[in-house]
Amino acid sequence: MASSTLICDTEPWKELQAHVEDNNKTHLRDLMNDDKRCQSMMVEFDGILLDYSRQRANLDTLNKLFNLAEAAHVKEKIIRMFNGEHINSTENRSVLHVALRAPRDAVINSDGKNVVPEVWQVLDKIRDFSERVRSGAWVGDTGKTLKDVVAIGIGGSFLGPLFVHTALQTEVEAIECARGRELRFLANVDPIDVARNITGLNPETTLVVVVSKTFTTAETMLNARTLREWISSALGPQAVAKHMVAVSTNLKLVEQFGIDPNNAFAFWDWVGGRYSVCSAVGVLPLSLQYGFSIVEKFLKGASSVDQHFYSAPFEKNIPVILGLLSVWNVSFLGYPARAILPYSQALEKLAPHIQQVSMESNGKGVSIDGVPLPYQTGEIDFGEPGTNGQHSFYQLIHQGRVIPCDFIGVVKSQQPIYLKDEVVSNHDELMSNFFAQPDALAYGKTPEQLQKENVPEHLISHKTFSGNRPSLSILLPSLNAYNIGQLLAIYEHRVAVQGFVWSINSFDQWGVELGKSLATKVRKQLHASRKKGEPVEGFNFSTKTLITRYLEQASADVPSDPSTRLPNI
Repeated sequence: MASSTLICDTEPWKELQAHVEDNNKTHLRDLMNDDKRCQSMMVEFDGILLDYSRQRANLDTLNKLFNLAEAAHVKEKIIRMFNGEHINSTENRSVLHVALRAPRDAVINSDGKNVVPEVWQVLDKIRDFSERVRSGAWVGDTGKTLKDVVAIGIGGSFLGPLFVHTALQTEVEAIECARGRELRFLANVDPIDVARNITGLNPETTLVVVVSKTFTTAETMLNARTLREWISSALGPQAVAKHMVAVSTNLKLVEQFGIDPNNAFAFWDWVGGRYSVCSAVGVLPLSLQYGFSIVEKFLKGASSVDQHFYSAPFEKNIPVILGLLSVWNVSFLGYPARAILPYSQALEKLAPHIQQVSMESNGKGVSIDGVPLPYQTGEIDFGEPGTNGQHSFYQLIHQGRVIPCDFIGVVKSQQPIYLKDEVVSNHDELMSNFFAQPDALAYGKTPEQLQKENVPEHLISHKTFSGNRPSLSILLPSLNAYNIGQLLAIYEHRVAVQGFVWSINSFDQWGVELGKSLATKVRKQLHASRKKGEPVEGFNFSTKTLITRYLEQASADVPSDPSTRLPNI
């Protein structure tokens, strides 16, 4: 499959470039008057309804995009991914997050070996361990039940599990399963994050889950050592074995840290961090909080979309359609950003998670073969739940830059409210905005309409909305564990489709490494200056000035030989 030929050199790409001029002649107001077109741009699968009729595209656009997918060998690349081929070529790895939620009897091979039995071996171990902790069969060092969990991890070891946890917190069944328990996530190495996470917790009733594949991630391991000290100073060093477990593959370092290797939960090189929420990275802390049965429903929802992605024809394939539309918006219409707008407060951590999944995956400047790209890839993802976002950045979306929007709505609220004598329920009020905003973006408002409304002449230009701003709507039947799994998998596979078309590797992240290596140099300098009084050397003038100022002004707070100090809240 490897080829130095770029997708932009193919005929379908050139046809789409030529198509842009024709497309620009038609406003969304006119496109939305074509009921047949709108009907053809709705796709249903397993309770989910996707409506992409408010994209700046017609049926010819879609046909050209499907031709582009064929030229990019998208179907073959999907099959290669599911077959466990090493499509992450720069790291020589399979990409098999789909195996993490596959049914127990599935066969998914990596390097000639079916990995599904290994996955279920870990899942069964998580089920057993979480049930022992939740039932009180596994207790802390002083014999008390461990009712609180702090999961330490960063990036993919944090954002995905946090998204799922936040979405489940207000779901009725999950609430009952989590009653009396608390789950927190410690990610930032900033001591303030440590302080916030241990405030109100008792070391006697707290279990810490350290998530690091190599057990060497700088921020994660410093936070782990900090909470180890928090536990040891209160209960003694022997308590670590009862109060700390690991998600890692480096059993030697796990044991050296003081955690029993039997209490380490494995995951694999073929799981990228940002795709790891369905591994022990997310399943362990979520099972401790909600019970394995809830998390299993989440895995089944993701698996449902996996099978849809693998088998559905592209014309009815939700992730494929979404991925191709993103390519259209970024590479042909020139829109660099995308707003993720869930009309459910439970999905408030969806956008931060998809920021990483999308921007770390597709923020690349060379092809998978190392050829510099003459076109832009990736999107700037951001978002906020509606209606909060409407009172924040929607002004820019309506009258400033054009930013394609994903509107995500839910038919049944997790927590419905009905007030007597109100015109509509709280959820109806929320969903009124979900239905209205896409049309406002698409249609806008013309000066002629404003004149008919007797708007003063000096305000007409201020109140004119150009419209023709693309969006799509995803309507979920409810927001339970299963639906949350579906939503996660849709976005994961959408990102993969974009990468497949752009001919980039969506599964490595070399850009993350540069800052880490430079930080190592600074770390050594800070240590030498604090411990030995050495001057700041080997940096440019700007960095030297900043580090020197930092050392000078912070010296009063950091004794030359400080004793252990934990947050004071």
